Amino acid sequence: MGSTATAYLTGFGAYLPGDPVDNDGIAARLGGDDAVTERIRQRVLDANGIRQRHYALDEHGEPTELNEQLAVKALQAALDDRGIRAEDLRMLACATTMGDLLVPGFASMVHGRLGGGPMQTLTASGVCASSLAALDAAVSKIRLGDHPRAAVVGSELPSRSLRQRRFDGIRAGMDSHFLRWMLSDGAGAAIVEFQPHPTKPSLRVDWVRQVSLAHEHDVCMRAGMSGPEPIVGATWQDLDIAEAEAAGMFVLRQDVSMLDDLAEAGFRQFEELVDIGLVDVIHLDHVVCHYSTNAFRDLAFDALSRRIPNLNTDRWYSNLETRGNTGSASIFIALEEAWRTGRFKPGETVLLAVPESGRFSFAFAHLTVVAPPGQPA
Repeated sequence: MGSTATAYLTGFGAYLPGDPVDNDGIAARLGGDDAVTERIRQRVLDANGIRQRHYALDEHGEPTELNEQLAVKALQAALDDRGIRAEDLRMLACATTMGDLLVPGFASMVHGRLGGGPMQTLTASGVCASSLAALDAAVSKIRLGDHPRAAVVGSELPSRSLRQRRFDGIRAGMDSHFLRWMLSDGAGAAIVEFQPHPTKPSLRVDWVRQVSLAHEHDVCMRAGMSGPEPIVGATWQDLDIAEAEAAGMFVLRQDVSMLDDLAEAGFRQFEELVDIGLVDVIHLDHVVCHYSTNAFRDLAFDALSRRIPNLNTDRWYSNLETRGNTGSASIFIALEEAWRTGRFKPGETVLLAVPESGRFSFAFAHLTVVAPPGQPA
């Protein structure tokens, strides 16, 4: 196959396990109905604006699915949307924060469950921005001409580590409870090809950009160490499992005091894209943004209004309130819903934006909606 100059998203899929869980039902799934926990939970929920989310947990808080199963169901939905089979793929790029196993890699486990033929696999680990890192890798291989077709998936199942049993016997403050009432489960996927869909519109990938500012910022979101920085001989791999658990190393923590700096740094990265001409804010039709709380959305609107006085916030799309914060899966879950509900029209442009709090990473992708070959834009 000859080298190609571009890549297209031609199929989309998402999977959200179980029935939606509203704010009153969270404690039944995760536990923690004491007065202190209830007060923290209410404070976090009031701020983030999430009204319902999904967990791969039954009504007793026991797991119902593996993370790799969530990924495969989203991938199968994307394959069905495109009208192809797993055997038609030549690359599988998977993103997740925490897989089901320590070894093998998440992509290998997903491939084994998905099936299909021989294919290149990639596991993009990290936090939220790992999904666009996986997309970047797949798009690059398609553009090089190495593969005609690839699949990308972001999948998260944090609920297992958010249950009350993980918090018993350790001192847990806002840094841990913040994420406990923020995160939920789900997966989103897309098919990437060297040519557009033959009969339906597609999304042309114009560019993908990632940047880490870890050289300027401390760790913000963490697990596997007891303090804010790793110390030789004092990580979860250096201690007995029981010792590491007693030290709270398996609790996912967020330094909430750094989140305003994260929002500011993210907007500076967006402004840089505008300044170098990659984003035309006047002709940008849609922004699909992942964020953990509506407070970040409001900060973004304020900052954008300074740059775009007549900002039309209807361009902004998020399903945080109804799908929850699913980490690396969030951007693909939102993109799938926006696409499926007919929000995009041929000729329009779409910006994907994903800030990652882990250690200040930011990822963006610019897409253009294209009509099927032979049809006018």
